[in-house]
Amino acid sequence: MHKRAFISFDIDHDEGAKTMLAGQSKLPDSPFTFKDNSVKKHLTGDWEAKVRRRMDNVDVVIILCGKNTQSATGVETELSIARDKRKPYFLLAAYSKENCVKPNSALSSDKIYRWTWDNLKNLIAGQR
Repeated sequence: MHKRAFISFDIDHDEGAKTMLAGQSKLPDSPFTFKDNSVKKHLTGDWEAKVRRRMDNVDVVIILCGKNTQSATGVETELSIARDKRKPYFLLAAYSKENCVKPNSALSSDKIYRWTWDNLKNLIAGQR
């Protein structure tokens, strides 16, 4: 059974990486599905409530980490919501040749994992 994933990413800097990750969900041996509920601009109004509702229907949250993630308040809030909802999550380096950083709400024990197909499949399966 494929796990449903919520992908949290810095909309100002890492949308291309999110698109690539979403594309991997379409591979024949992908362990996860992804319905693109992301907006093409910043959410307005009670956007946190909208994110909470979207997270109700997922099995795992993937936090894409880029070089500016520490200043991405949306990612910071989405990670906090994932923890509040007790959703399993992991941090994934969006780029292999850049210094990817954690969101401010990450725990000191949260590790940023290298983005490889094997790592991704293992992380989705809960191997962390």
